Amino acid sequence: MYLSRFARVRLGHFPTALERLDNLTRHLGGPEIWIKRDDCTGLATGGNKTRKLEFLVGDALAQGADTLVTQGATQSNHVRQTAAAACKTGLRCHALLEQRVTNMGDAYSTSGNVLMDDIMGCEYEERPEGLDMNAEGEALAEKLRTQGRKPYFIPGGGSNTIGALGYVACANEMVQQFDDERLTVDAIVHATGSTGTQAGLLAGLHAMNVDIPVMGVSVRAPEDKQRANVHRLAVATADLLGARGDLPQSRVAVDDTEVGGGYGQPTDAMVDAIALLARQEGILLDPVYSGKGFAGLLSMIRRGVLTKGQRVVFIHTGGSSALFAYGHLFSRQTAPTRAI
Repeated sequence: MYLSRFARVRLGHFPTALERLDNLTRHLGGPEIWIKRDDCTGLATGGNKTRKLEFLVGDALAQGADTLVTQGATQSNHVRQTAAAACKTGLRCHALLEQRVTNMGDAYSTSGNVLMDDIMGCEYEERPEGLDMNAEGEALAEKLRTQGRKPYFIPGGGSNTIGALGYVACANEMVQQFDDERLTVDAIVHATGSTGTQAGLLAGLHAMNVDIPVMGVSVRAPEDKQRANVHRLAVATADLLGARGDLPQSRVAVDDTEVGGGYGQPTDAMVDAIALLARQEGILLDPVYSGKGFAGLLSMIRRGVLTKGQRVVFIHTGGSSALFAYGHLFSRQTAPTRAI
């Protein structure tokens, strides 16, 4: 894949490992399960946004920016990694945090990713749920511009055509790993939210003429809306690459059965999925994205969508630092009784 024509700055540890989950495969008795460890990209505990930020920050530096501006939910993995990328490249970082989740207790707004934002000196403001957060971010960038700064705005999740190039690169990386391991892969599964990961994968595989199904397990939007959004960005990214031929919407597979009560709202299936992978393989998922994504994978196995004899790769998109904001879901500790 010819990506060197795009501005890029090296931020992560690539290629990330591709591991066979032997214990889990035996435990489930279904398809052979592999995991792509994009939780180990190395930027402030890692995650999938690091791939996108290599191209986004590269573009920002090429334009002479001195400040990164972005937005996300309170426990945003994207904001945490953007703040880290800013530190690494000598830029400042301003973020808007949308209060999408308000029922997780006081720790939710101070621990996990928010704590890391504070440690890295990210300047952030809160916004109520329901606003056009990208428009709010653009307005903040304009405000900084009037103050003499040179801001570069990154949309939520880093999900535009430039950010999606990170997962074009990942598609290329995975296909090389499949070749090296002599693997025939029947499906790729991952959590899908702001669409950039799935869109980049689809555009990259399309450009390489590799027809591996990519199933996105939605963490927020219903299937029809998510499919349309992913397809729109995948087509635009493929056009940016100069890929030949149409990328049909039929290539976009979305499972919305794990959304539950909405973005960031826990489900029993998510809690069980996180506990299962941790206890079988010692790998920690996150409660917002990869936990629900892995719950979707387990559901597909139970429903017979994925079966014994097949080989599936789950992309771990990171975010385990958010577990600290949801600790009450997993802790078996109880407060000691106070002696009187």
